[in-house]
Amino acid sequence: MSLYASLKGKQDQFFLIAGPCAIESKDIAFEVAHAVKSMCDSLGIQYIFKGSYRKANRSSINSFTGIGDAKALQILAEVKEQLKIPVTTDIHTDEEAKWAAEVVDILQIPAFLCRQTKLIQAAAETGKIVNIKKGQFLSPEAMFFAAQKVIDSGNNQVMLTERGTTFGYSDLVVDFRSIPKMAKFNYPVIMDCTHSLQQPNQSSGITGGDPTMIETIAKAAIASGANGLFIETHPDPSTAKSDGANMLPLDQIEKLLIKLTKVFTAVQ
Repeated sequence: MSLYASLKGKQDQFFLIAGPCAIESKDIAFEVAHAVKSMCDSLGIQYIFKGSYRKANRSSINSFTGIGDAKALQILAEVKEQLKIPVTTDIHTDEEAKWAAEVVDILQIPAFLCRQTKLIQAAAETGKIVNIKKGQFLSPEAMFFAAQKVIDSGNNQVMLTERGTTFGYSDLVVDFRSIPKMAKFNYPVIMDCTHSLQQPNQSSGITGGDPTMIETIAKAAIASGANGLFIETHPDPSTAKSDGANMLPLDQIEKLLIKLTKVFTAVQ
């Protein structure tokens, strides 16, 4: 069975996309991947490791953007090969799709770029799964057309991710109606429990967040019918080079996953 078929058809448990915001070192990538894989294996959760090889959407020109594309992609390739798990990363331009696809199993389209037709077409033409994050400015109904761009490009492997809606200048809210609404399109729907809690456009030039609410968002997403969850995690978020304010400490993941499997069972 293909990865996409297993994710789309999975009914015995939700799946998890998790990892550090950015690939900042090989040691951290492997520490997170090893730990989360072990937890997911014991709980029967399909695990996909996530790490951005480059951070293109930053508040400040001085923000961390990566350790170098080739080096970061090589780390993703090693995680995939050594741990035998699927991996995903986000892409930002048409040109990136082809060479990122040489490594990853899922190409993620960032929320701010979800209307970029050529980017979505380029991702679709690689034959990889395309996970499109819903723009903070879009209705769930509008995501039908983003997904259709993948289908019309000859690729039927689409996933959609809810990640909150802009509320004022410096906050986001989650409308959980988005999950069943997007599920009607018959693609797997994921809840981004990390970025939906961002507090963007801070005067400091660094995006804030509230990771204490990750559990609440995750529970509500499972109860609303989400097929998968997206959670960024780090051994020490206070030292993370990217989005530390939003990430869940690695040592809190297992306890959360245990609770979420119970929610999933209750809902089923």
